[in-house]
Amino acid sequence: MVARAGARPDPPYARIVAEIRRRIAAGELRAGDRVPSTRQIIREWGVAMATATRVLATLRRESLVRTVPGVGTVVAGAAAGAGGVGAGAGGVGAGAGGVGAGAGAAAGAGAVGAGAGAVAGAAAVSAQRAIRRAQRPVSRRRSGESAQELTVGRIVRAAVEIADAEGLAALSLRRVAANLDAATMALYRHVAGKDELVQLMAEAAFAEAALPEPPPPGWRARLELIARAQWAIHRRHPWLVQVMSLTRPKPAPEAMAHTEWALRAVDGLGLDPATMLYVHLTTFGYVRGIAVNFELEAAAEQDSGLTDEQWLRSQGSALHSLLASGSYPMMSRLAAQPGFAFDLDAMFEFGLRRVLDGIGVLIAGDGVSPSTTTTGDGGT
Repeated sequence: MVARAGARPDPPYARIVAEIRRRIAAGELRAGDRVPSTRQIIREWGVAMATATRVLATLRRESLVRTVPGVGTVVAGAAAGAGGVGAGAGGVGAGAGGVGAGAGAAAGAGAVGAGAGAVAGAAAVSAQRAIRRAQRPVSRRRSGESAQELTVGRIVRAAVEIADAEGLAALSLRRVAANLDAATMALYRHVAGKDELVQLMAEAAFAEAALPEPPPPGWRARLELIARAQWAIHRRHPWLVQVMSLTRPKPAPEAMAHTEWALRAVDGLGLDPATMLYVHLTTFGYVRGIAVNFELEAAAEQDSGLTDEQWLRSQGSALHSLLASGSYPMMSRLAAQPGFAFDLDAMFEFGLRRVLDGIGVLIAGDGVSPSTTTTGDGGT
């Protein structure tokens, strides 16, 4: 098909989905064959992990592929076990000793019930404290659920994978259940709903950063360390900016551990507790403010199908015309600088140094403690 002049190109993930869909339709990939993994997609098409993850998620949503524990993602309709699986008008029917899942998802005479040893390949227990406290394995498996035990840890990891690839808007318990080959209602035995799931996802994200104990010497080195750790978390999980609130924080042990660590970084420097908290919120707010751009970039790439570099190149002619008009001499000087680029990491590092410089002035005694600042005719 020839694209219309001026038509917006399909996003990268959609083009890859179309190619794998074509391979399945042409018989190049048959029922039970493994489809390219995320790493294979990355290597073959040169895309990011988030894009590769979205490809497989889209194929699952279209029921073209399914996940087989211990095997990977395969073309739907594959034979499973000794009983074999045949595709019929009502969906997938199980042979003797197999699992049947028709339109009503009812198990046949050989339906699998969980008993001693009936669940294979149990998921590894998460090391994250918040998740570990909540993990409760399913005692009985229903039709449509994975052969692995369903735990809070597995649910959270699947949810994070979806949000990383497609954003929070794409997240639902139904979607998570589909990715886990589980019944949606089974998830409600572990999480009360999407709000609790998102909170656990945020906790899992913060648990990824191992803040050292003992910390490095010096308040500045400590604040730099935690700011960069949080920057890395937001880079991996762009959706996190929607979850964390400075004005309405929720009880969250992993996030509170970051706050506690940051407060200890400036303890004993002559600052009162309120000022210490403001120091932490200022640095965290700075990280979060710049990290907003990660989510905006991801959304823009999905909508346009263009990477940041491709988009900038597409705007080159219009930008050149504006700069050549003579109306923007300062911008023209900037554009003429060799090697200059809008790099988020460079902007983050520049701003972080300036924020810490300001905190240094406060600690040196030349700043004003916010807890003693007044407002009104004579205040600021």
